[in-house]
Amino acid sequence: MSVLFWVNIIALLFSFFVVGAVLGALFSKPIRDKLAGLLRLKELRRFLLLDRSLRNPILKPGTHPWTAEAVMNPAAAILDGRTYLIYRAIGIDGVSRLGHASSPDGIAFDRRLPYPVYVARNPHNPATHLRRYSPVLYPSGGSWGGCEDPRMVVIEGRVYVTFNMFENWKLRVAAIEMDVDDFLAERFTAWEGPTILSHSDRDKNWVLFPEKIGGQFAVLHSIIGDDEYHVRIEYVDDLATLATRKFASPDPQRVPDTPVAWHVHTRSAGPPPLKTERGWLVLYHANDAKEGHRYKLGSMLLDLTEPTRVLYRSAAPILSPDEPYENHGKPGIVYACGATVQGGKLFVYYGGADKVICVATAPLDAFLDALVAGSQPSLAAMTPARTI
Repeated sequence: MSVLFWVNIIALLFSFFVVGAVLGALFSKPIRDKLAGLLRLKELRRFLLLDRSLRNPILKPGTHPWTAEAVMNPAAAILDGRTYLIYRAIGIDGVSRLGHASSPDGIAFDRRLPYPVYVARNPHNPATHLRRYSPVLYPSGGSWGGCEDPRMVVIEGRVYVTFNMFENWKLRVAAIEMDVDDFLAERFTAWEGPTILSHSDRDKNWVLFPEKIGGQFAVLHSIIGDDEYHVRIEYVDDLATLATRKFASPDPQRVPDTPVAWHVHTRSAGPPPLKTERGWLVLYHANDAKEGHRYKLGSMLLDLTEPTRVLYRSAAPILSPDEPYENHGKPGIVYACGATVQGGKLFVYYGGADKVICVATAPLDAFLDALVAGSQPSLAAMTPARTI
């Protein structure tokens, strides 16, 4: 027999040996357990992604002049079995006002009021030629003034709406409130306020917790804490006194990029926190390093008893602006201001491309399981030197 024959035989036997060794390793218990863990993590992360409604966008700019340019960034609450949205509308005059819509199922909104339910009082008007809708002049939505990006909670029988007041290039956070009975009866002349909550000329996106903590209102005013494991909350007996306090509330535009989970530029909280058995669920906006121009949505859980502590944080975005209706307008924008839980399902209401209103959902329990399993390390796993 030739030498070549024996070389081929040896090569074939060696191949069998290698294949056997690889298969043996793959089917060994440690490797099987690791593969199972990876597959389970992949499956869990699937539940961490929000599913967009096939009805999106659920609200579009209207035929009335005050809604003609854009509707976006809605607050949300469930009252008497209906989902209510208080949304930002921009008219042909470039003013942001608050609109109202409601739905029996949180998806199909069968009632939409033809008039605004709140309008900023006595705005300081710029020059006439600047009083118009212009996403170029006014990149935060396209309006030169008014009420922007509302959030809504119901506390002890009263509806509270916080929003950003924008005029003369100054941004402040304000709140209005009314009894639930007045809200349901659509008596929108009953709004009390606005109460100014912030204390500088550039504060925005402060949100109220949906219940008092320790008998006080809790205001989440910044998700940029002293480190990535903390956020900033102020507690107050009377919202009207908050503006008199002096406390650090970092402006995201002036904070250097810092890698945290999947993002490098942390922006602000989205909807008000949702209380779950695992902790306070907070959805927030941020930008990653590769696509710094695109707003994406992340999630984290805060400690129920010490809400400034971040327990878990998603390792990837839960919603990214990939659909056409999230890019036809201002490209690359998903901006959530409202979230509810109905029938065990999480509903997240958001603005797409600063033009339309959309909703995305996820089974809440599976979402929380995925958040905990696939998150960054929790405080419980940290060394004492990293806690305060």
